[in-house]
Amino acid sequence: MTKNLIKKNLINLGLSATLAINEKSKELIAKGKKVYRFGFGQSPFPVPEKIVSVLKKNANKKAYLPMQGLPQLRKAISDYLSKKTKNSFLKENIIITPGSKEGMFLMHMAFNGDIILPAPSWVSYAPQAKIASNKVHWIQTSAYNNWFPTATELEKKIKSIKNKNIILILNSPNNPSGTTCNNLKELGEVAKKYKIIILSDEIYTDLKFDKNYESISKYYPEGTCITGGLSKWCGAGGWRLGFFAAPKQLNVLMDNLKVLASETFSTVNSPVQYAAVEAYQGDYQDFKLKTSNILQAVGMYVYENLRSNKVLINLPQGGFYLMPEFINKKYKTSSDMCVAILKETGVALLPGSAFGFRPNKMLVRLSFTDFDGSNFLKNISSGKNVSKSDVEKYAPNVVAGAKILSNWSKKL
Repeated sequence: MTKNLIKKNLINLGLSATLAINEKSKELIAKGKKVYRFGFGQSPFPVPEKIVSVLKKNANKKAYLPMQGLPQLRKAISDYLSKKTKNSFLKENIIITPGSKEGMFLMHMAFNGDIILPAPSWVSYAPQAKIASNKVHWIQTSAYNNWFPTATELEKKIKSIKNKNIILILNSPNNPSGTTCNNLKELGEVAKKYKIIILSDEIYTDLKFDKNYESISKYYPEGTCITGGLSKWCGAGGWRLGFFAAPKQLNVLMDNLKVLASETFSTVNSPVQYAAVEAYQGDYQDFKLKTSNILQAVGMYVYENLRSNKVLINLPQGGFYLMPEFINKKYKTSSDMCVAILKETGVALLPGSAFGFRPNKMLVRLSFTDFDGSNFLKNISSGKNVSKSDVEKYAPNVVAGAKILSNWSKKL
């Protein structure tokens, strides 16, 4: 009865690696085991109180909003993007989605072509492409170029693909590496030359540690779509509020996203959309400054205490992550190594193979968010540099987990 019940392109898909490690960590904690939760990338900070108050004020809003999203919210995001990118993203070409993840999924479902992904890439890009029957082409990157492809590598990959309908997905600051792309201009020029589409996943741009927002849309505005949302800088992951913005030259793509949205989620929940207007129109620079300073200090603490001749690692440049490489011949795959680390130390990590790396490359993603962000925020003033002692005082789980992981690596 169950033979051929499931479509072939879905048979080998598993749960999202990030969600799976979060569930595994909860399971171990429930059994009384001490777990250092370095596997799940969730903001540790509270949603700013003013945004919460707007949500409460609009909790009685129960009517369906327009499928494309609240007009005031789309205008607020349009203004935000235009200011940040120096390009024009019209509110008519913005759709509000239940998380940026859903916007990307709609794009995959609408698009007929091939997908280029740099390794490392976020865990859901490739599975979404597979669900939509879009072929994925990987570009293996290196630490020397901050884990992003060079223009030459991108051009070579484009030339090797017969199908000329191509989307390149870029994410800077990057999940899982925590690094930023330093050659956006060159990549944009190659994309423009071959008229491919770029999806710029800019969910972490407000947590860039040098505070210098740069979008590849600056160099290729007519071919770049942008996704973002409230889950990272605003700490509102569970609110599920994201957006997908397209240039007017890609109206055909946007029109089809609207059709898919109308037949799937219908509209994003109303109270959160009203609250999101405040998030995009209000002045939260102080909040962003404090939270990014804390994240940078915590990331640097882990970086400085973990790097060694056994652990290669790039500087944290934005977001929540580091991507250490453990030099050893003990384990056959990064997944085997992560299982051993969790079992032996209680430190939960994600294997590099979940992000597009070859299984035998001993890379892992480390999320340094296992601390009480509310408490940390209350004890840090706006103009104050976050010190090592602050990290030790207000992020004890991260400090202890980093030490345990460092000691474990010395035995390799």
